[in-house]
Amino acid sequence: MTAAGILGLAASVSLLSGWRLYVCVFVTGLAMHFGWVAMPAHLHALDILANPWVIAVAGVGALAEFFADKVMWVDSVWDSIHTLIRPVGGALLALAIVDPADPKWQVIALLLGGGAALLTHGAKAGTRAIANVSPEPASNIALSTGGDIVTTGLLLTAFASPWLAVAVAILVLAVAVAALVLLRRLYRRLRARS
Repeated sequence: MTAAGILGLAASVSLLSGWRLYVCVFVTGLAMHFGWVAMPAHLHALDILANPWVIAVAGVGALAEFFADKVMWVDSVWDSIHTLIRPVGGALLALAIVDPADPKWQVIALLLGGGAALLTHGAKAGTRAIANVSPEPASNIALSTGGDIVTTGLLLTAFASPWLAVAVAILVLAVAVAALVLLRRLYRRLRARS
C-alpha cells in the first residue's frame, strides 16, 4: 500500500470514528476476523481488533449507541460523554494504521487522527442537537439510521482500495466541514433574532 493509501485509510477510519467509533471497531474487527478484508501486512497492530473479546465489546458499544442515538436528547447526552472518547479512539485507530517503525508518522497520525475524529464528532453532535429541537422524532431516527448505514458502507469502501480510502476521507471531511459551517450560520441567525 502506498503512503497516500495508508494516509487515506487512516484518515477515513479516524473521520468515521467521530460519527460511530464502536461501529468502526466492530466492523473492522469482523472484517479482519472473517477475512472479508485483507489488511496489509504492516497493519499488524490492528490484529487486536479481530480478537473475539474486542469484537464483542465493540458490538455491545455499537448496540448501545444504536439505541441511544435514536432517542431525542439521549443522543445528545451520549454525544457529550463521547466528546473525549471518539477523538481518542480515532487517534488510536489512525496510530495503529501507520508504520510503527517511523515515530514521526506515528505522532502525525495521532494528532491528525484525533483532530479528524473530533471534527466529525462536532459536526454529528451539532447536527443532532439541532434535530432535537424539532417536535417530531422521525428526523432523529432518520439521521441516526443514516449515520449507521453510511458509516458502515464508507468504512467497507475505504478498506476495499487505497484510492477509495482517500476518496472516502475527502468526502467525509467535506461533509463535516459543510455541516459545521451551516451550523455556525444557523447559530448566528438565531443569535441575531434574540
